[in-house]
Amino acid sequence: MSTTELETIKSNFTQGLSQISQFWGLPKSLGAIFAVLYLSPNALSLNEIVGKTGFTKGAISTSVRTLARMGLVHRQSKLGDRKDYYIAESDFYKVVRSILKGRENSEFNRALASVQETLVDLQTNPNQEGDAEDWDFAKNRVAEMQSFFDNLDNLVRVITALETMNQNTVQKVIALLKK
Repeated sequence: MSTTELETIKSNFTQGLSQISQFWGLPKSLGAIFAVLYLSPNALSLNEIVGKTGFTKGAISTSVRTLARMGLVHRQSKLGDRKDYYIAESDFYKVVRSILKGRENSEFNRALASVQETLVDLQTNPNQEGDAEDWDFAKNRVAEMQSFFDNLDNLVRVITALETMNQNTVQKVIALLKK
């Protein structure tokens, strides 16, 4: 395989991850930067990332900080060099645990609490005459959402508690869930 063919394949991979990033409501640059770093055997500087993605240095800098907060990239230094270099995290289970632990932030907790508060309000207020069906419908819908969030929260706790989550562990958990 020629260098040109490899570069084409890497470019296609980068485009694919950009599209995945965009699908999840994130900037395309996040996917592109991660792809470039993931396929690089060496840590890259911001200027090198700019050269490989075509995004501006400002966009790269902002996106790299976001990726670092998410645990998807890590900063490295080189002795005698003032530049920062970046590498991609290759342990996706570690990334998932990091992102899920981030769900404990206060904004997310406030959103979950609002669902619980709504459910309590619906359950403690008497049905309004003539609107009993609407009240029951709203109570059932919010109760279903609360149940989903409770189950999701329990699942997140289990995943974040697995300090050594790897392919083997995940396969064992999936096997247990299938029973």
